[in-house]
This record gives sequence, C-alpha cells and structure tokens, in this order.
Amino acid sequence: MFKNIYPREKYLKKIRPFYDSDIIKVITGIRRCGKSCIMKAIMNELLSNGIDESQIIYIPLDRRGYKNIKSPEALEAKIESMLGNEEKYYLFIDEIQNVSAFESVIHAYAEEGYSIFLTGSNSYLLSDEISTKLTGRYLNFETFTLDFAEYLDMKKFFGKKVNQDMYVEFEEYLLNGGFPKTLEFDDVQTRQTYTRGIISEIFEKDVKARKRISNVPVYERVQSFLLNNYSAPFSLNNLLECLEKEGYKTKASTVRGYIEDLKKAKIVYECNRFDLKSKKSLKRDQKYYLSDPAIYFAMNTDNRLSFGPSLENIVYLYLASHDYQISIGKIGKLECDFIARNKSGEYAYIQVVYTLQGESMKATERIKEREYRPFRDIRDGYPRYIISLDKFRDQQEGVHHINAIDLFLGEKTI
Repeated sequence: MFKNIYPREKYLKKIRPFYDSDIIKVITGIRRCGKSCIMKAIMNELLSNGIDESQIIYIPLDRRGYKNIKSPEALEAKIESMLGNEEKYYLFIDEIQNVSAFESVIHAYAEEGYSIFLTGSNSYLLSDEISTKLTGRYLNFETFTLDFAEYLDMKKFFGKKVNQDMYVEFEEYLLNGGFPKTLEFDDVQTRQTYTRGIISEIFEKDVKARKRISNVPVYERVQSFLLNNYSAPFSLNNLLECLEKEGYKTKASTVRGYIEDLKKAKIVYECNRFDLKSKKSLKRDQKYYLSDPAIYFAMNTDNRLSFGPSLENIVYLYLASHDYQISIGKIGKLECDFIARNKSGEYAYIQVVYTLQGESMKATERIKEREYRPFRDIRDGYPRYIISLDKFRDQQEGVHHINAIDLFLGEKTI
C-alpha cells in the first residue's frame, strides 16, 4: 500500500496488541516526528497479515482532496462513502484536529467495533476537551523523533552510508537530530533550515492558531530562554528578571502560560525534582529538555557541541521513550540527574556525565567524586548508574558504569 516506509518497531510493538481493538489509538508527538509514517507502517502490516485493502479506510486531512473536510458531518459523509460490505474496518485519520467537534463521530464508529487510529496536533489532542469526550475509550501512544538506534537503522534502510566509528555518527546525530525527513538532506545547514521551519510551523499551527498570544516578542523570548538553557535548572524568577532587564513587561502567569504552550506543542519536556528524604515532588528548580537534540543548534548560530547538556538531554529522551517515569533526584544539598521508575515500579538512579576523565589525575578524581557522591546518601537497594561516553568502564562502590552509545544501541540496559 505504501512504499519506502521505515517500520519503527519501537512504537509498532506498543500499538500492535490493540490493532483489532475498538479502543481508539491516538498517536501523539511533536510535529514531523513521524506519526503519519507510523500510521502507514501499521496499514502495511495489516495488509501483510491478510487484511483486505477494502477494510482499510485512510483519510489524510492535510492532503489534497481531503482539506475541505472541516465538520463532523463532512467527516462522517466521507467515511460512509468509503465503506463497503466488510464486517470489520480499520479507520485511519491523519491530522484529526482539522475537523471541529470530531469526537462524536469517532466515538460512534468505535461503538460499532471499528478499529480507529488517529494522529494530530498535540495542543488539541492533549487538551481537556478531548480527554473528557473520549474518556475510557482511547489510548495515547506518545512518539518521539528518531533515537540514535533508529537514526542509524533508517540511514541503512534508505541506503545512506553509515560511518563505522559510532562516535562520529553520534556527534552527527546530536547536530542533525532525529526528525526523519532530515535524512533526505546531505548537509547540516539544510537540515537546520528544515528544523527551524518545523519550530515556526508549530508556533503558527499549534500555538498561535489555538490561542491568542498577547505578546509575541515575550513568547519568543521565553521560547529562546528555554531552548538555550535546556538540561539546566530553571527558575521562573530568573527568567522574569531577564525579561525585565531586556525591557519586556509581563506577568508571571503569562510566562507560565507560554511555557505550557511549549510543553503542549512538545517542543520541550518538563522534569520536576523529587526529594528523596521527604518523598515529595518539588515544583521548583525543574529542568526542561528539548524534544530533539537538533532544536538548539537549528535555533542558534553556535554549532559547537556541549556534550554534557546534550548527552543528558538524549538520556532523558531515551528514558521517556522507553516509558520510564522520570524526575530529578534531590538528596539533601546534592542532586542525582535522574530517578527513573519503570512500569514494574522499580527505580534506578542515574548520573550523566560526558566523561569521568579529566585533564589530570586530580581533575579526574574531582569529577569522579562529584558523580559518585550523590549515590552514597541513597539508602535503598535500587541500582545506580553512571552513563558517559567513556569507552572504558569505571566500576566503583557498586555503581554500574554504562557507555551511552552501548545503551542507546541496546547493547546495555538499565
């Protein structure tokens, strides 16, 4: 049905158990992360499993011939026009937010046993409105841009050359990011131009179109601040002070609203702190991580890699895409980069550092002391990890040392 569609098994295996279910499958993620291709890969898989093409109804609402479908009545009429006499149908609708009040139509077909798959703008699909109307009837499958393993695999899939030195490939991945379409372009400047276009598209379609931005310059400055301070502790007061010094007049509530817009559009992810002593989540000094490593470089003229923040960001995305619940660990005055909890409720404590090796023996000792020290105050028996780009492991004090590339390629696990 669809040619040259790279099958992202990482997500297909999560959705596969629900292929025949009447539970509505909603595929979310930042724009251009590959949601539509995942949907097409599912259709290809159904056909290869013996499902007849007449049982598959595909409505891409952003394509020519479908753009005039704006109302629930028009959507229902289109679906009805594509039906035959099959007992079972699989309904795929791409960019569902283009239809106002679509929930009643979708709900009705789900009640009749249709297997329904939706993609669309996150700012709408994550809103209280849809969650209220489809409560108990849908599952959200969050997707991310290509991780490092997918990036390499997709290069091979499309016949692109892969460097045998994984460190060279990883550095290229950090600069180029994981938006799938960037693999069509051969130079960094073109890829960054494409990524900048995505961020502009998100602002126009997912932010500006959904709500009135009262002060666009302030919004853009808030966005710039978060993108330039990714992986670093965030302080709302510091941001407000910066805005005031730069001559921007605004309220804390307005800035919070703009940050929420960036989160809903999946440009950034928020990670809150968890105090291991009080066992409470802390709503301050949180960190923000970019949904793709290339966003920073695309939105700035500086292409110099800062491996520490970039690596921490990639580890966050790795954990999030593997369905871990993630927080930043506060241990007294010390900090553990991540506390990760898996679906079984088991925890792991993680420190991320570019390298444990300094320029001298004393510098190396200082780095190791900084990274190992937070673990010493953790009293439970859950595993502790240091993730770095070092080729040789440094196993001390019962802490597991994992090479980041080995982790991302599945050769090591947490």
